[in-house]
Amino acid sequence: MPKRRVPVRCVIALATVLVSLPCLSPTLLAAKPSRPNFIVIVCDDMGFSDLGCYGGEIDTPNLDRLASSGLRFVDFHNNAKCSETRASLMTGLWHQQSKNLKKPGNATIAEVLKPAGYRTLMSGKWHLAGEPPERGFDRYFGFLGGCINFFTGNDWGSGENLMRLDRNVFDVPDDFYSTDAITDYAIDFLNEGESDDRPFFLYLAHNAPHFPLHAPEEDIAKYRGRYRVGWDEIRRRRYQRLQELGIADETWNLSDRDSKVESWDSLTAKEREFLEPMMEVYAAMVDRLDQNIGRLIDHLESTGQLNNTLIFFFSDNGACPYQRLKGDMLVPGSGDSDIAYDARWANMCNTPLRNYKQYAHHGGTLTPMIAHWPNGIQDTGGLNHFPSHLVDIMPTLVELAGATYPTQRNGQDVFPMEGVSLAATLQGKETSRQRKPIYWEFANNHAVRDGNWKLVAERTKDWELYDISRDRCETNNIIEQYPDVAKRLAKSYDQWAKRVGAKTHAKCLNSSPSNQSQLFNLDKLLRDPQ
Repeated sequence: MPKRRVPVRCVIALATVLVSLPCLSPTLLAAKPSRPNFIVIVCDDMGFSDLGCYGGEIDTPNLDRLASSGLRFVDFHNNAKCSETRASLMTGLWHQQSKNLKKPGNATIAEVLKPAGYRTLMSGKWHLAGEPPERGFDRYFGFLGGCINFFTGNDWGSGENLMRLDRNVFDVPDDFYSTDAITDYAIDFLNEGESDDRPFFLYLAHNAPHFPLHAPEEDIAKYRGRYRVGWDEIRRRRYQRLQELGIADETWNLSDRDSKVESWDSLTAKEREFLEPMMEVYAAMVDRLDQNIGRLIDHLESTGQLNNTLIFFFSDNGACPYQRLKGDMLVPGSGDSDIAYDARWANMCNTPLRNYKQYAHHGGTLTPMIAHWPNGIQDTGGLNHFPSHLVDIMPTLVELAGATYPTQRNGQDVFPMEGVSLAATLQGKETSRQRKPIYWEFANNHAVRDGNWKLVAERTKDWELYDISRDRCETNNIIEQYPDVAKRLAKSYDQWAKRVGAKTHAKCLNSSPSNQSQLFNLDKLLRDPQ
């Protein structure tokens, strides 16, 4: 084959380029990838093992997909309560420092990322002081309170319309279902910035699967009969599946069924008939949540944004044990019903952990947490064991965005961030597993975690000590064997409590027991009318 001659003009052009290379800007020579978009998805009152990728039998293919192409955290913690979790997430502070944004001295993620060139968007549950547009968000859709009717949008407690579109009252249409609407507006907000080359931060705060138990009938139908075997058998299956997934190893001892919860086999047919539909509707709510996350993923894919978007998904606390019932309608599902499951199913949803929402034990604080970011996460499908907390989200986003965390807001000094950035551990660069201690205190339940040691107490009760590296489910209290460790951690906790405005151990010990009922009185509720 004859050789092709290179035209002289091409040789001259190439030489010109080579000569000019040293003069080119280093930025042009080594262009950095664009900063990532951020989506933080928070669901409400979900148990540790509800998702398929965390051992559950509920159909969650879209979240499972994010997990298989991202990371599953197995030691990520919240504040065990709705608004307190949101306060720490938004500010990177312990919730006592901001009193759920009622006190000055804090800046929200939106207020930090907006000056760094990010569009700031929110859709869903706020449940903090003020309103999102006042705290740095460019667009907002959702409800300001803590709990709504999924079909009417009315506040569960007051019956008021606390739905908002930006700063305006939002009138709910007839075909409303909150999980769908929250996703609709999130996608609409993203579409509005289609011609905007700025990265975005989206805070997507779903109210599912928080009570009341409301779901579309077509979703409920999928789960009819799935829970007929009862909570004891489902707990066994979930624990086995957690072991198969590699999440639960020999250090995860299945906790005993809550002592106040009956065995499924001991229930009468009438009691089972009352309790079984609760879990069917709850599962349908989680299923619908997953469907909507699938819609969001599809949108990101279709617009070419998925690969450079860091997505976090987690729950604001563990499964909720507190029975709720207004009126005399005992069948969940429709917008006319007003009921929640109680500790019986919540104990199962938190398999294999102890306790529930509001408690500082892992059943309250340990959440399934998925991180997905194709451009940044290399160990896809893996498990991340780094002990982490909500306060770590703010420093992570600040680092990855190249943002500047403020020292002042509105003339007031801002507390420094309390967490540590997870950027290195997301990208597989973590070299040390040590971090600053993690603390909890809500409703007099309190704890401190330092390394593998955790000191924890329920309200009105004394300290318990656990070695988390050997007893992840807090089943063997070893405080008598290690009194010096307990003393050191107790001192650390009280010092922290005094610094941030939390209750000391002595105050928690001398508090009153909770007056919230964790169980329906089945005898009274199902008694035949005389």
